[in-house]
Order: sequence, then C-alpha cells, then structure tokens
Amino acid sequence: MTIDAFAIHPGDPEYDAARTTIAGTASPVVVLRPRDSAEVALSIRHAIEGQLPLAVRSGGHNALNFGNVDEGVVVDLSGLHGVELLGGGRVRVGAGATWGHVARSLQPHGLGISSGDTVSVGVGGLTQAGGIGWLVRKHGLTIDSLLAAEVVTAAGEVVRASHDEHPDLFWALRGGAGNFGVVTAFEFQAQPVGSIRFGTISYQLEDLPQLLKGWAEAMQTAPDELTTTLVLMPGFGDFPAGATLYVADSGDDASVLEPLRAIGTVLSENIAEKSYAEVLEDAYPPQGVLPVIGNTLVESVDDGLVAAVAEAYGQGGRVVFLRSLGGAFGRVAPEATAFAHRSAEALVVSAAFLPLDATAEQVEAARAVWRTIGDQGIGVYAGFLGSDTEEDVAALWPAEPRRRLVEAKRAWDPDNTFRRNFNVVP
Repeated sequence: MTIDAFAIHPGDPEYDAARTTIAGTASPVVVLRPRDSAEVALSIRHAIEGQLPLAVRSGGHNALNFGNVDEGVVVDLSGLHGVELLGGGRVRVGAGATWGHVARSLQPHGLGISSGDTVSVGVGGLTQAGGIGWLVRKHGLTIDSLLAAEVVTAAGEVVRASHDEHPDLFWALRGGAGNFGVVTAFEFQAQPVGSIRFGTISYQLEDLPQLLKGWAEAMQTAPDELTTTLVLMPGFGDFPAGATLYVADSGDDASVLEPLRAIGTVLSENIAEKSYAEVLEDAYPPQGVLPVIGNTLVESVDDGLVAAVAEAYGQGGRVVFLRSLGGAFGRVAPEATAFAHRSAEALVVSAAFLPLDATAEQVEAARAVWRTIGDQGIGVYAGFLGSDTEEDVAALWPAEPRRRLVEAKRAWDPDNTFRRNFNVVP
C-alpha cells in the first residue's frame, strides 16, 4: 500500500485548496487525505520515514494554523466524516466531521452533543481542546460526553482508548490538545436536545462595569439550560461600538431571560426558537487583518476583571467577549480530565485586529494589552489560544495535570512526532 491513492502534491489541481485553511495557507510537500485508520497509519509512517514535520487537520480552525505546515506532511482527516448511531444514544463520529454535519445528522433523532458553536469547526480539534459551546452549562464540555476514541499512534498501532482500555491515553485525549496520536473516530453519549431559544439582546453601551457585573450576577442564579455570551464590539466604519448578549436557552421557562433584560438599557432583541443545528453558525473571520487573540478562564467577574476588561476594550480596535460557564461544566472533578479548570465561571476572549504588515513590536503591544485581562485568570483554553509561547502553553494545564500529560506523552509519543500543537514535551 502506498500514499498515492490519497495524496495531493504541488501542481495537482486540488493543491491550492488543500493547503488553505481558515487561518491561512502553507506550502506542504504533500497533503494526504486518508480514508481509514490504515491510511492514517501509512501517512504517519511516510512523515516519520521522510523526516518531515507532520500536521494533523480536522477542521483547520486553529488560530496558529497548526493544521498546516511548510515543507512537511499534512494529514487532512476530512474524509473521515461519518456519523453513526450505535444505540442507546451512543454515536460514533469521524474525527474529520464538522460540528454542523454532526448536529444536522442527529437532529432527526432528537439528539445532540455539547460542541462548539461554529458549523465548520472540526470534531477532532475541538474535542481534544475540551469543547466549549452553547450546551456547556447543561451537558458540560464536549469531552464530558466522550466514551471512547480510536487512535492511531506514532508507532502506527490502532488502539481504542476508554475508561477501561488505555485509561491514561483516554484521560490525556480529553483536553491534551492533540499531543498523543491521530484520533480517527470518537464515540460520544449524545443527549436529548429539542428546540432552543436563541438570539441576541443588544444594549446601549453607557456603563460597561455595571453591564459586566449585572451579567455575571444574573448568570450566577441562571438555570443550567441557559448559556450566554456577552460580546463587546468596537466601532467599525459607520457601525458604533456596542454590547450584544447572545443567549441559548434549552429550557421551558422563558422568564429566565428577564434578569438579563434588566442589566442595561435594551436597544433591540431578536430571539427565536431554533433547532440546535440552526443555532450553530459559520465563522467569518475579518479579511486583510492580523488577529491577535488571547483568552483566560476566570473564577469570578470581580472588580479586578471588570477594570481590566474596561481598560483593554477602551483602547479600541478589539473585540472582547465573555462566555458563561458553571453548571454541568463545573460539576466534573478537575482531575477527571486533562482539562482541569473546572472552577471557572467564565471564559474571557479578546481579539485585536492589526494590519497584515504589523511589526513584532505592534503585536507585542497588543498582547500586552491582553495581559491586563489574562492576569486575572486561573488558566487558558486551547480552543481560543492565539499564542504558543512557553508561558501561554504552560497556562493550559496546572502542575499535576501537566505531569500526567508528560507521562502519557512519554508512553505514546516519546519522539514527539505530534508536535505541531500546544506541545507537551516528553
């Protein structure tokens, strides 16, 4: 068996599309699109024997373009996109499927999986980051629904990881950021998911500290069925700066939104019943700019965080959003998965948009502004991490989970074949 049947080389008609992701382009030696685990193993062997850097791509949404690599091998898992119902709500999903495809496939069965909120995000990358989305307070992270995974190791073995089979690997996959092998399929426990009240409430941006504190207080007593994201947008052209709250309520009591209507002066509201598949939207990253993205997980929206957000947002040119956590997310023991920051009540994300020709000094200045927020947190989330500095990667995992991840890395990938990621060095 050779790679020829599923390889795309420079000069092939598909090459330009195959080397492009939402995060940019690269110039790989070859893009491989395996159709099963055996071809994934062959792809890994090709990279190792050729001493070529290896990139693994599910949906290609990583902000640092980890799913691409210059002068190396890209393993594009998009051909592994099946969604199979196994009975009892269990679902087998190919790692190259997108969450939009998964949601649409499960909708006729009244089922859903807590996932991200973007249709084109890949199952493989988001799951191994943890998975924060609109059902996170009701059903936890994506990894909290994971029952098992099929993994191709650096040695070319195909293994099944679960609570009972290779539990060290299974633990590491749930938040370990893709360091341990190529996951080709996941087995999830799906949950009954009906219609969701979804939409936006827009506020007059007159008292930012009051708005932030009011949102946090309202979410402290909100039911698990309600998840929200407060987005602070800068002014762009003719569009003024503003604050918009995205709400996703899977419960039966519409009155749970009343406290959120009272946190500021409401300018408009657009909320409707939707299916979970309709709630997931596509990503439209701004073109012609260089995004500088940072995030932090915080245990409370206290005075220090409010002041830091106000300072960063006040400098203009950046989006800041706060995503509510808690609920089922926080009821999982921190040692249960490699994602350990279960005490967090919110995820705060900031994105500054610089010119494409921005200097290193300008990028560092943007990151310095972000750190006024980041210093308020207990750690970071891989799904919105736009930097792979040693400091930022260290913030992904507390000391004990990091120690366990290093042990798993030494057991499953001692030569660090899988290093184009937020790397755990063996």
